[in-house]
Order: sequence, then C-alpha cells, then structure tokens
Amino acid sequence: MNDIKKSPINSLGYQFIDSRYLPKGKDEYYLRNVQNRSGISYRQLTAYEIEVLVRNRNTSANWNDILVSDAFTAELVQNCKFFGLVRIGKLEPYYLEFHNLRRPVGLYNSTIISCDLGDNVCIDNTNYLSHYIIGNDVMIVNTNEMATTDHAKFGNGVLKEGEEESIRIWLEVCNENGGRSIIPFNGMLPGDAWLWTRHRDDKVLQEKFKTFTETAFDNRRGYYGKVGDRTVIKNCKIIKDVWIGSDAYLKGANKLKNLTINSSAEAMSQVGEGCELVNGIVGFGCRIFYGVKAVRFVMASHSQLKYGARLINSYLGNNATISCCEVLNSLIFPAHEQHHNNSFLCAALVMGQSNMAAGATIGSNHNSRSPDGEIVAGRGFWPGLCVSLKHNSRFASYAILAKGDYPAELDIPVPFALISNDVSTDELVVMPAYWFLHNMYAIARNSWKYVDRDKRIDRTQLLEYDYLAPDTIGEMVTALTLLERYTGLALVKAEGRRGKHSEEDLVAIGAALLRDEPSKVDSLEILAEGWENSDRKVRLVKVAPAWAMYRGLIAYHAANQLLRLIREESVDSFEDLVQLIPSSLPLQGWVNVGGQLIRESQLGQLNTQIHNGKIKSWEQVHLWYLRQGEQYLFDKLVHALAALKAVTGFSLRRGGPGGLHRLLKESVGIKEKLTGEIYTSRAKDYTNPFRKMVYESVEEMNAVVGRLQDNGFIRQEKEALKKYRREVEEVLKKIPA
Repeated sequence: MNDIKKSPINSLGYQFIDSRYLPKGKDEYYLRNVQNRSGISYRQLTAYEIEVLVRNRNTSANWNDILVSDAFTAELVQNCKFFGLVRIGKLEPYYLEFHNLRRPVGLYNSTIISCDLGDNVCIDNTNYLSHYIIGNDVMIVNTNEMATTDHAKFGNGVLKEGEEESIRIWLEVCNENGGRSIIPFNGMLPGDAWLWTRHRDDKVLQEKFKTFTETAFDNRRGYYGKVGDRTVIKNCKIIKDVWIGSDAYLKGANKLKNLTINSSAEAMSQVGEGCELVNGIVGFGCRIFYGVKAVRFVMASHSQLKYGARLINSYLGNNATISCCEVLNSLIFPAHEQHHNNSFLCAALVMGQSNMAAGATIGSNHNSRSPDGEIVAGRGFWPGLCVSLKHNSRFASYAILAKGDYPAELDIPVPFALISNDVSTDELVVMPAYWFLHNMYAIARNSWKYVDRDKRIDRTQLLEYDYLAPDTIGEMVTALTLLERYTGLALVKAEGRRGKHSEEDLVAIGAALLRDEPSKVDSLEILAEGWENSDRKVRLVKVAPAWAMYRGLIAYHAANQLLRLIREESVDSFEDLVQLIPSSLPLQGWVNVGGQLIRESQLGQLNTQIHNGKIKSWEQVHLWYLRQGEQYLFDKLVHALAALKAVTGFSLRRGGPGGLHRLLKESVGIKEKLTGEIYTSRAKDYTNPFRKMVYESVEEMNAVVGRLQDNGFIRQEKEALKKYRREVEEVLKKIPA
C-alpha cells in the first residue's frame, strides 16, 4: 500500500531539513543562504505588488515569505502558486530567445516551492519546481517536475547524515561481480577510476580512496539543487536531485535523477529527447540525446552518448562517443569510438583510442561458472565486424581483430597486430606490426585525429596520442624477443637439430636468422605458445618484416626524442647533449593510467605516499598527475634511449657524434618509409578495381571521394617529412661527426 501522508497546507514548502539534522542555532535555510551567491538584495512585497499578483491569479499561503529584488515587476508573474520562502530577482519587460524558443521574462502557470530565482528568468508551465536555486537568464518551460530532496547527493556516491551504507552508489566497472567497484564523484578523472580498480588486495589503499571521496563532500542534509546562468530546460518530464551548470541545454528528457551535469560557457553540455539518466556524473561539454539510457555512470568531459545508447555501471573517458549500442561494467579511457547499433561491450578495461565495429561482442561470460570475467585491451584496440571474444582476454596496444567468432580466451602480447581466426585451417593467425606493413594511413591519421579532437579544458592528465610512446615501445621490445624465440624454435624443428636448447639459445638462433637471412623465415612454420587457451596452432605470419619494422620504429622513436631535446634545449655540441642525458639508462616498465603514461616506479611511489598519508585527497592525486606530466617528455626520452640500447646495444656516449649521425640518418630513412606507406595504403583505394567499379569514370570517383593528390592529411605528412629532413640536416651541421 502506498504511504500517502497528509499535512497542513500552510506547512508546504517548509521544514525541508528534519529537525534531527539541523545544527543548533541554525534554521532550514542556512545552507541555502550559503549556496545563493547571486548578490541580490531582497525585500518584502509592497501592498500594491501583492494586489497585482492576486489580480493576476497568483496565490501564496504567506505573502511575507515572497521576497523580491528592487527591480521586480509584479505584472510579469501570472497564474502561479507559491509555497514556502521564495526569493525572486529582477524581472524586466523582455523576452528570452534560444534556438527559436521565445518566451517573455517572468513566472507563468507554475507551482514554485521554496526556490531562489535569479534575474530575468523565464519559468513557464512548470508544474512543480521545488527547492532549487536558479541562475540569471534561465529558461524553464513545459517541465513536469523539478525537485530536490534534503538528502540529494547529485550523483556522488556519498552518504548523508543518517543514511545506511547499503544505499551508497557504486560503479561495478571492469567486472560484473562488483570486485572492482568504485565510488563515483564529480571531478573523477580516468586515472582516478583506474587507480581505484587496481590493487584490490590492498585494503588500506582501497579504504584511503573511499576516504578521499567521502571527505571531498559535505554529508549535511539540506543542499538545494542549482541551475547555472543561461541554462535552458524545456519539455522535460522529471528532474530530481540534479545539479546543473551554466549554459546547459536540456530538452525533452524523460527522467533525470541524482545527477551532476557540468556545463559552462566554454564547454556547454546538452541532454536531448527521450533520455533517462540516473545516478551519474556528466562532464563538461558532454552531449546526450535521442533516447539514451544511462544508470550508474560517469561521463568525462566532451564525451557523447547518442541514438539509444545504453551505458550502465561504466566510466566513459574524455572525447569518447558511444551510439546505439550497449556498454556494461566497463572502464573506458579517452577517445573511444563505438557507433553501431548491435555492438556490445561488457566487463572490460579499454585503454582508449579504440574503435568497435558493428556486431562486435566484446566479452562473453558463457565460458565461466560465474559472471566474473574481464577483457583488458591496450590503446588502439579495434575489434572488427562481428568479432566475438571470450573472457578473460588481454591484448597489447593497437590490436585489430578480423571478423570472426574467437572460440577461446586470447592473450596477445605483441603490439600493432592483426589477429585472425582462420576457420579453414582451424588456426589463430597473428600478423605483428600489421598497421605499418599494410595500413599506415589509418594509424597515422588516427593519432593526428585524436589530438585534433581533444576538446578538454581541464588538462590535468597529459594524454598520449602518439602510436610511438613508452607503452608501445616497451611492448615492441618484448615482442622482438618473442619473435626471435619462436623463429629460433621453428628453425631448430625444421632442421631436426637434436639436443636441448635453452631460451637464450633459441633467441640467439632466431635473431641471427632474422638479421642475416630474413628470406628463409617465410618458409618456416612459426608458432606462438600461450596466446590462446586451446590446443590448436597459433601461427605467426610476416615475422621477418615485422621484426625489422619493430627495430626500425624503436630507432626512429629514439632519434625523434633526441631531436626534440636538441631543439628545445638549443643544444650546440655533442658534449652539451651528453650532459643532458643520464649515464644510466635502465629499461623501466610503464603503465597507462587513464590515458596518461606513467612509469611503474612512480606509480609505486604514489601508492606509498597514499599509504603513509603524504597524499590525503583526490586533489593531491591530481596534482601528482600534473607533476608526472611535467616530467613526461624527459622520462620518455630516457625510455626511448634505454629501449634502443636494449635492442641494438646503441649508447650515445659510446657511439659518439658518429653514432648520433648514423642514428639520425637512419631515422630519416624510416620516416620516408612511413610517409610512403601512408600514401601507398591510401592509394590502394584509388586503384582497386572493386572500389572503382561503382563509378562511371575517374572524374566521377574524384568528385565523390576527392582526388588522392588533394588529400589534406597526406599533404600534411609529406610536409612533416620535409621538415624532419631539414631538422636532421641542421643538427648534423651543428654537431659534426
């Protein structure tokens, strides 16, 4: 039976805070008065103003509790019901206009309960507006219900006085069983979410994160909802316990409950028709429209949900877009794209710059006895059409999976790989370095695109968009050893060599063959071990060109970092250059912390500082991100040189100026090859007869898709190559061999 309470009408709008939670000597408005920063000086109504209001069919149980500014115009208030303390700012004879919605300034046909209204607002046909502080020039039109409760948390997973732990909101990211749950809060960065999901066995660390969140928010009851200046709300049904920033646009939403919607003049947020959002945080500059359903979620700034997308128990990183599909229990780093109606992402950690095709089913728990599986995918993850993956699976950076139903769990440790399920031979086929060998245009353009589309205003975390960075370079170093080992093993088997061979022997045998006789490698059956949870073969293809490409990219990356150092530090001699580089170059591990690459050792220090109380809040964690970003370029240089040394033995000190010259000249050749592959991979689309067959002529094709020679990105990359050549030539002249 519904519990419907009856109370005297003259109490409506009062006693917002239960007396049990009112501090001694405070009234129910003490927090409201702190929240209202409008600076408006209020006064009581005059007898004439009350007469005008009554004549215009307005009612109030107590006109003494209707306070107004000196510039209040009573004629602009018509057919409204007021309850509780209502404070009204300036009302002037203007009309407001936004996107062809034109309404006169004033209050019309609305029920208003205990609210503060800013200057020149338009509130028209709002059936129920309760306990809100409304900014200046706000329009609220044709809205059914807009109310705030005394225990509103605005999407933050905190508790108010007197509330039980059982009602706390958690996000069950990465794993459906809740074992990696995090508490959402306004201002949560991708790195925060990632940090919290790791080290689950460290109970002290986990409790610290919970304390950081709880102490960042006030647990007192009685906060009002707020609507920032110039926000427009129209044709919405239910808005409850929602904090809305300035310059937001809410139109036709079905239900918005327990949310913070961040918005500003520089980063306006929008919620559109048919949306239902519950228990979440919406970042600055977000767009959500056309039937989206989101429950228990965080959207970082400038992300988008569109066309019926469903986002549940998930964190969506900055500059990401999800349309039409369903995403559950996932932690997604910045720059994720997922546009198609029938894709499904579940219980996954996706490290950004990713793209999911139509029909992809990423994560199936049908191979487990409990819904506790996980997918972990590095940067640049790209499952193709109708790809189906099983939990648990893990992928190195820039893995692309060809169309197929992958029958077993995968663990692919080599980056930039094309992974295929060959049903004709019942084999898993992996092509390392695929992007550089066959689709250079796409990977290069994507790196440029992500930088161009990064609209963040708050850049606390330094996001890495280059495909050559410490994470991918480290993976290539590991991949080289794996390719050498598997090649050595294949050669030993092919030649029938007897005797036991150590791991070091196999690596040395494979490296010698790849270096000295790469043409012989293609004739070998090279098989990987432990990459798929099955008994079938995992075949590696194009190993020799991949091995050479990995080595070339590591050298090119190191040269690129040295050039940047020389340029930024105005280095004029080899001696000055050597002084800027540490004598010891250990090869350290790196971690992708929400899109920001950070050394493992530094991450360990962060955890120690949290343990011992030196870092006591999320704000201090964010300052730590900033400090890591400030030293990132130097750390990246050191790592690049360490990786080059680990792979080739090259040392700048031992190699001297001559070694520097050789490295830079080699890098020019690699840059030329990469730029050439950018053109070649795109040119295939203009020469393939199956691409050309839908056009009557070359002229028509050029009219539809544009001329190849006019491609702006290709021209940009060719100019970058010229600039790179000039820079290398200048350094070679400045620092003679």
